Amino acid sequence: MTRFAELDKNLWVETLVRKIESQLAGLPVPVALRLPAGQRVGPASASVTLSFKDWSGLATMAAGQIGRMAEDFVESRVQLEGRMRDMMAVAASLLPGTPVSNDTNWWVRMLRRAKSLAAHSPQKDARQIQFHYDVSDDFYALWLDPRRVYSCAYYRDMDMSLAQAQEAKLDHICRKLMLSPGEKFLDIGAGWGGLLMWAAENYGVNATGITLSRNQCAHVQRLIAEKRLQGRVRMELRDYRELDELQGFDKIASVGMFEHVGQMNMPAYFGKIFHLLKPGGLVMNHGITAGSIHPSHLGAGMGEFVEKYIFPGGELLHISHVLKDLTVAGLEMVDVENLRPHYGRTLWAWSDGLESRLDEAQRVLATTDHTDDASKVLRAYRLYLAGSAMAFEQGWLGLHQILATRPDGQLQSGALRGAQSAYPFNREYMYACSTNSNPRPPAI
Repeated sequence: MTRFAELDKNLWVETLVRKIESQLAGLPVPVALRLPAGQRVGPASASVTLSFKDWSGLATMAAGQIGRMAEDFVESRVQLEGRMRDMMAVAASLLPGTPVSNDTNWWVRMLRRAKSLAAHSPQKDARQIQFHYDVSDDFYALWLDPRRVYSCAYYRDMDMSLAQAQEAKLDHICRKLMLSPGEKFLDIGAGWGGLLMWAAENYGVNATGITLSRNQCAHVQRLIAEKRLQGRVRMELRDYRELDELQGFDKIASVGMFEHVGQMNMPAYFGKIFHLLKPGGLVMNHGITAGSIHPSHLGAGMGEFVEKYIFPGGELLHISHVLKDLTVAGLEMVDVENLRPHYGRTLWAWSDGLESRLDEAQRVLATTDHTDDASKVLRAYRLYLAGSAMAFEQGWLGLHQILATRPDGQLQSGALRGAQSAYPFNREYMYACSTNSNPRPPAI
């Protein structure tokens, strides 16, 4: 390096450090930095300390590229000391603006549609689902509730524990669907079987669940055998597109699944549900929605981080787009509920649970197929859970439960003339038997 080049670098570093020092002064929690040259910047009693291996990481922080900072942490180019809750408060303050895109450029939208179409064949979807959900059942068990319900809980009472709120959510869905003994019930993307088992054991339905995760399928099949429910509950390793439409279901639920379907497959997804659902039947679609009217990743590199390390192939749509595709498929929306802040609290519960068991999580991951990169997987999930909690709290992401029906065309069916379904067109039935102390109804 020439003398002039060295002077230019020194000037750049000094300018960068001054900018960083100015940023630190405006953060909501005290933050200290260890710079690549060894010096320390910031208060001695900092709540969060970030240590950088090279200057590019510091430039990333100065630019507010939170997703790239997260990648640097996963790849050990940046080290973090402090609570994840404090780190997320810092991350939100570093952003130069909102990460919710409002890009209306037609060329960008066309490219996104082309990418969506190419990313979601049955084979690719299976690989993408297994990439995330088959990390390790024991790892997920460390920070999920005992039923391993891996979706937004429902804090009907503010003093509920995570486990209680998850049971409240399962029952909330069953009540919305008006499940009754003997009905044929389908759970698309059944996970570790929480809803499937709750519906069978407490509402007496004949239940079928499907998943693309080998680990989840094996776990639920063991539960079915242990509970001796072989005659009423089935769990299959199957893509929703492969289901036989002739069998017909009275009620269908899809919880935390349609985020993996893809923008271009959404009409076919709801079309498949329409044909699987008996006329007059009900379907509940519970899933994450985008904060932006235009489908896209979160900005500041956060969407790219999730795509690379957590959910390859995941796509989110604004609720308005979801309702459009659902309606075009022939389904009628009868109730929509936004549970966005419930998911923020759920994710913080997961994050706090993982943070309290980091050593154990490291040991569990080290005994799986991820032995060589157990630390990297753990760091990615730490940021994913806490970062997602922040995104739901900020309103960058949403969570909607959409209840819809397939009208049967009979004006005399239903509680009101023209209902054309079992839906009573009021909400009283959802709460008629509920109590504040116990979300579980009497067993069938």
